[in-house]
Amino acid sequence: MKGILVILDGIGDLPHKLLDDKTPLEAAETPNMNFFASRGELGWMYPVRPGFVPESDEAIVSIFGNDLISSTRGQLEARGTNLNLVRGDLAFRVNFSTVDEKGNILDRRAGRTLTTDEAEKLARSLNKIELPVKFDFRSTIQHRAVLVFRGGFSDNLLPNDITYIQGKSHKISKIRECKPLDDDENTLYSANIVNEFLTKAHKVLENHPVNIERRRKGLLPANYILVRGAGIEPPKLKQYRKWISPSYMPLEIGFSKLSGMNVHSFEYPKLKKLDAYENLWDGLKKACKFNIKIIKKNYKKFDYAYVHIKETDLPGHDNKPIEKKLMIEYIDKTLFKFLKGFAPQKNIRIIVTGDHSTPCKLKDHSADPLPVLFYNNSIPKEKKFCEREARKGTLGKILGKELLKIAGFVR
Repeated sequence: MKGILVILDGIGDLPHKLLDDKTPLEAAETPNMNFFASRGELGWMYPVRPGFVPESDEAIVSIFGNDLISSTRGQLEARGTNLNLVRGDLAFRVNFSTVDEKGNILDRRAGRTLTTDEAEKLARSLNKIELPVKFDFRSTIQHRAVLVFRGGFSDNLLPNDITYIQGKSHKISKIRECKPLDDDENTLYSANIVNEFLTKAHKVLENHPVNIERRRKGLLPANYILVRGAGIEPPKLKQYRKWISPSYMPLEIGFSKLSGMNVHSFEYPKLKKLDAYENLWDGLKKACKFNIKIIKKNYKKFDYAYVHIKETDLPGHDNKPIEKKLMIEYIDKTLFKFLKGFAPQKNIRIIVTGDHSTPCKLKDHSADPLPVLFYNNSIPKEKKFCEREARKGTLGKILGKELLKIAGFVR
């Protein structure tokens, strides 16, 4: 193996008062990441371009040298759940969410307390909705799901979830319809079908036994669905056939498969109780252990590995800087401790960065640049891997599409 790319989802952050005006990465004790930083180069990266607020799919697509028009979030996630799609099938990424009787969006993720069993029950009921077209609704992990309408549809639609669109972050407070972006007959038809489903889904979810019980317990009901990332075309991505990807979230699985990587996955722990963070910690521990196992077993067979750790993003959305700091420290003492004893002796280069910044105090993605660490076993010079130090680094400012070339991971 020649190199390992580690993406820590949402790792970029801003100084926070709960951390003495440090970022979670700056406040964290990360001796193993710092080992690599001290023997490498630092810099800062805009995943897409300055001023652009990326979703995870847009960032990863760009980092691997693709144009944003090469794929859509819906197509990637649907294919990451092993749904078979043909050209014209309209795919969306979905959130179970909470709205009140006036159509106000109270929570985009139903309080992060939707258990796996509850999500699966809701999905089964949604799949019984009567429409003039065939469709598939599949719950994935926690509040997430995918929705696919079968047939020859248009994806020139403005979704009802516009939180991240065209590189900007929007605060959505009211439910809205999916809108056609042109006057083509098929586009109008596609929007009507999606909106019919959204309306019927809301009625099904509003009075579903799962949500009646959630209200009784004082929990937010999962009574509405938000859709985004509409796509009908199979993604056309650059191929990385000498790469291995130990992926476990639908987006990364779908992207890795469509990029020609050798994908290994595991079943994410089910959320059985109300503590979403207990579930996230179970997932993080399993992910670190799984990545170590796959790299050790396959490093002689592949040139590069793409490692993507999702859990560090969630505390940013929930304004939990201490939780984010603790997750970073856990990743350092597990995954990076292993890499410290593994990579140098095998002359394996390492890139560490994120896909986007998710500052805790913003509770959202931002356009802030990401710290980048490129370990190339250079002359030791003490450094800490964090946003502040990265701004002083010799790599300087780079764009996502330049990252792998600068590190020599691609020609």
